[in-house]
Amino acid sequence: MKFNYAEEKNRYAVKNEAGEEIGEITWSNAGEDVMIVDHTYVNPDYRGNKIAQQLVFQAAEVARRDDKKIIPLCPFAKKEFETKPEYQDVWRR
Repeated sequence: MKFNYAEEKNRYAVKNEAGEEIGEITWSNAGEDVMIVDHTYVNPDYRGNKIAQQLVFQAAEVARRDDKKIIPLCPFAKKEFETKPEYQDVWRR
Protein backbone atom coordinates (compact mmCIF):
# COMPACT_ATOMS: atom_id res chain seq x y z
CA MET A 1 0.00 0.00 0.00
CA LYS A 2 1.18 3.48 -0.80
CA PHE A 3 0.28 6.44 1.37
CA ASN A 4 0.67 10.12 0.58
CA TYR A 5 1.68 12.51 3.34
CA ALA A 6 1.10 16.25 3.07
CA GLU A 7 1.87 19.13 5.39
CA GLU A 8 -0.89 21.65 5.93
CA LYS A 9 -1.29 24.52 8.38
CA ASN A 10 -0.60 23.06 11.84
CA ARG A 11 -1.22 19.48 10.70
CA TYR A 12 0.17 16.65 8.68
CA ALA A 13 -2.35 14.46 6.86
CA VAL A 14 -2.09 11.09 5.16
CA LYS A 15 -4.23 9.84 2.29
CA ASN A 16 -4.65 6.42 0.74
CA GLU A 17 -4.14 5.62 -2.94
CA ALA A 18 -7.72 6.74 -3.70
CA GLY A 19 -7.02 10.17 -2.20
CA GLU A 20 -9.14 9.61 0.91
CA GLU A 21 -7.78 11.06 4.12
CA ILE A 22 -7.04 8.25 6.54
CA GLY A 23 -5.06 9.95 9.28
CA GLU A 24 -3.62 13.12 10.72
CA ILE A 25 -1.45 14.66 13.37
CA THR A 26 -2.22 18.18 14.57
CA TRP A 27 -0.41 20.77 16.62
CA SER A 28 -0.68 24.33 17.79
CA ASN A 29 2.10 26.85 18.08
CA ALA A 30 3.01 28.08 21.54
CA GLY A 31 5.20 31.04 20.82
CA GLU A 32 7.78 31.10 18.07
CA ASP A 33 9.75 28.06 19.10
CA VAL A 34 7.30 25.45 20.48
CA MET A 35 4.79 23.11 18.84
CA ILE A 36 2.19 21.38 21.01
CA VAL A 37 1.23 18.07 19.38
CA ASP A 38 -2.34 17.52 20.56
CA HIS A 39 -3.84 14.82 18.33
CA THR A 40 -2.87 11.80 16.26
CA TYR A 41 -5.49 9.73 14.44
CA VAL A 42 -5.48 6.86 11.95
CA ASN A 43 -8.62 5.31 10.49
CA PRO A 44 -9.11 1.90 12.16
CA ASP A 45 -9.07 0.17 8.76
CA TYR A 46 -5.46 1.30 8.29
CA ARG A 47 -4.03 0.72 11.75
CA GLY A 48 -1.09 -1.64 11.94
CA ASN A 49 0.70 -0.01 8.99
CA LYS A 50 2.89 2.25 11.18
CA ILE A 51 1.07 5.31 9.85
CA ALA A 52 0.76 6.95 13.28
CA GLN A 53 4.49 6.48 13.86
CA GLN A 54 5.18 8.08 10.48
CA LEU A 55 2.93 11.02 11.35
CA VAL A 56 4.88 11.64 14.57
CA PHE A 57 8.11 11.43 12.58
CA GLN A 58 6.79 13.98 10.07
CA ALA A 59 5.81 16.39 12.86
CA ALA A 60 9.32 16.05 14.32
CA GLU A 61 10.79 16.83 10.90
CA VAL A 62 8.66 20.00 10.74
CA ALA A 63 9.98 20.99 14.17
CA ARG A 64 13.57 20.38 13.08
CA ARG A 65 13.09 22.34 9.87
CA ASP A 66 11.51 25.26 11.71
CA ASP A 67 13.94 25.10 14.66
CA LYS A 68 11.19 24.32 17.18
CA LYS A 69 10.70 22.01 20.13
CA ILE A 70 7.66 19.77 20.65
CA ILE A 71 5.50 19.29 23.72
CA PRO A 72 3.70 15.99 22.99
CA LEU A 73 0.33 16.23 24.75
CA CYS A 74 -1.23 13.59 22.52
CA PRO A 75 -0.88 10.25 24.37
CA PHE A 76 0.38 8.40 21.29
CA ALA A 77 2.97 11.06 20.42
CA LYS A 78 4.06 11.23 24.06
CA LYS A 79 4.65 7.47 24.09
CA GLU A 80 6.70 7.74 20.90
CA PHE A 81 8.81 10.51 22.44
CA GLU A 82 9.30 8.55 25.66
CA THR A 83 10.41 5.35 23.92
CA LYS A 84 12.37 6.50 20.86
CA PRO A 85 15.70 8.29 21.25
CA GLU A 86 15.46 9.93 17.81
CA TYR A 87 13.05 12.53 19.20
CA GLN A 88 15.25 13.76 22.06
CA ASP A 89 16.54 16.71 20.03
CA VAL A 90 13.05 18.19 19.52
CA TRP A 91 11.41 17.18 22.81
CA ARG A 92 10.69 20.05 25.17
CA ARG A 93 10.25 18.54 28.60
